[in-house]
Amino acid sequence: MVLAAVGQICSTASITANLAQCRLLVQKAAAAGAKVLFLPEAADYIASSADQSYSLAQSKERESFVSTLQQDAAQQKLHINVGIHEVASESRLKNSLIWIDDQGAIIQNYQKVHLFDVDIKDGPCLKESTNVQPGPQLPKPFDTPIGRVGLSICFDLRFPEISLALRRQNAEIITYPSAFTVPTGKAHWEPLLRARAIETQSYVIAAAQAGPHNEKRRSYGHSLIINPWGEVVASLGDEHQEPQIATADIDLNLVAKIRREMPLLRRNDLYPEL
Repeated sequence: MVLAAVGQICSTASITANLAQCRLLVQKAAAAGAKVLFLPEAADYIASSADQSYSLAQSKERESFVSTLQQDAAQQKLHINVGIHEVASESRLKNSLIWIDDQGAIIQNYQKVHLFDVDIKDGPCLKESTNVQPGPQLPKPFDTPIGRVGLSICFDLRFPEISLALRRQNAEIITYPSAFTVPTGKAHWEPLLRARAIETQSYVIAAAQAGPHNEKRRSYGHSLIINPWGEVVASLGDEHQEPQIATADIDLNLVAKIRREMPLLRRNDLYPEL
């Protein structure tokens, strides 16, 4: 078994402050003996407007955010999975999830496929598709110290097609770094995460943003690690006073046992293979 850490922060428009939160979690994860630290979606910043977001994505501070985490990963011999923004065009951004290995190299970069457009009565109105470019392809699982990982981001959670496709390619861990709103988090966060774990017989690791990012937006928190039987094995609350981690052992023998004892034999003669 190998220890994984899931981290929880509250990003704002201050990339410098957000980096400080992430670096604190790197220290905590390394001190705990974790081999991988999972950080939330948009860990680099959460802006209060589209114009501000685009400006921040092009800033030197954003470049330094990534390069500093690369240095920390190499120094601590820790793999880091972290959500960031990247420039896609003159008017649109990418919602990206990168994997930094323990040598400080970026070895994976997934661009969010499903974009979050929601207008909740008496709640938030967020239209991610206005200024974010959807990813052009599904992620492919890859080998890591904790097992074979498939990357997904936040709103991807509502589309089991991605997790099933990752499972077919032998993913053992599926990630959902997120910045869930409070109303949708209360209603659907844990049930959806547990469902993805159960139906793929995989570990699910969901690093969450928590607390108020600005006067318009607040995230639900409740970072989780769920085992392939659907049990929560590590969790955090909705606190945002201090960046936090929770840890859990990733037991690939458990993954193999569950898949062996309850084989999910799909009827691809009746419906398409994902």
